[in-house]
Amino acid sequence: MGVIIFLAIVVIIILLASIRVVTEYERGVIFRLGRLIGAKGPGLFFLIPIVDRMVKVSLRTMNFDVQPQEVITKDNVPVKVNAVVYFRVIDPAKSVVEVENYRFATLQIAQTTLRGVVGEAELDELLSEREKLNARLQTIIDEQTDPWGIKVSTVEIKEIEIPDSMKRAMARQAEVERERRAKVINAQGEYQAAEKLSQAAQILGKYPQAIQLRYLQTLSEIATEQNSTIVFPLPIDILRAFGNLISQGKTTKGE
Repeated sequence: MGVIIFLAIVVIIILLASIRVVTEYERGVIFRLGRLIGAKGPGLFFLIPIVDRMVKVSLRTMNFDVQPQEVITKDNVPVKVNAVVYFRVIDPAKSVVEVENYRFATLQIAQTTLRGVVGEAELDELLSEREKLNARLQTIIDEQTDPWGIKVSTVEIKEIEIPDSMKRAMARQAEVERERRAKVINAQGEYQAAEKLSQAAQILGKYPQAIQLRYLQTLSEIATEQNSTIVFPLPIDILRAFGNLISQGKTTKGE
């Protein structure tokens, strides 16, 4: 009777040791006598005690921060750049067999790639075309981690730190650029005003009566303001008419 109880206890212990439960977001990579059997899960399954060994691998998206990297850009500007990487395991067997620690290996690849890509870019490109650099980083890192069963989904450059002297130089450059644009806009305004004045002069030259109408319009505009003394120019045509009358009067007296 005691032997039966002992055997029953042993069987129960073996069964408990062989039972494995893997959650929905995990997979169990099974090795039997050192040989890869495959990945199992999710759910309940049994292992052969002592013979089988299981390694759990999470399939959830993970992320890590790439520590600030000191890099010299293509135009010889020292900067500090950090980034964040999002990745997940798509092949559990490869992530266990092909690399010792896939998370640490991916981090090292990300640091090296970040230094290389930033070093090939100029400072203006680094500041204005960050999305393009993010896409390039994601492509390079994903290609290098693909043999490990790792899929890199997103790489984002978080912060770019530049020296204070470069910040002052960029501020001066921006100020000069704004002054240049203001001068260009002012010159364009003068050019457009000159064009309109030349067109107006051509029209007034064809129709001399328009000058008198313009005089009257100016007088009406001034008269709407406060009362004041206005010196209004006399049209030349009126002076010419008076001159003709005086000349005719002298001619009549002479006769």
